[in-house]
Amino acid sequence: MLHKKGNSFHRECGGRVPASEYRQAIAAALSQELGGAGQAAKATMRWTGVSERTAKNWISGSYGATAGHLIELMRHSDTVLAVVLELAGRNEAMTTERLKRIREELEGVLTTIETICAAEDDQTAG
Repeated sequence: MLHKKGNSFHRECGGRVPASEYRQAIAAALSQELGGAGQAAKATMRWTGVSERTAKNWISGSYGATAGHLIELMRHSDTVLAVVLELAGRNEAMTTERLKRIREELEGVLTTIETICAAEDDQTAG
């Protein structure tokens, strides 16, 4: 059986993240990614299934999302994911993920360029 040791995350550097820092970091991430409180609350409600009051409490930093809801927030928000990884001292994990996404986007752009060039070649030849 696991015992409750407090409301903070362990940091790799030996310190703990205070609950207030966690709440403020998630609030900032949601506000940054989703805009104003009304828009952010609606998106947060859709993503997690929580009530409007709960969503607004998270966005204001009054309360923090619990584990299951935090996972849903990370599933939908790259900003929340990055904040959680930063709080956990795992910034390199986000860098690797970003590089994968950039590579995929570049491959898509290259495919589009090749398609456009091929269409132009067909028009010039025809």
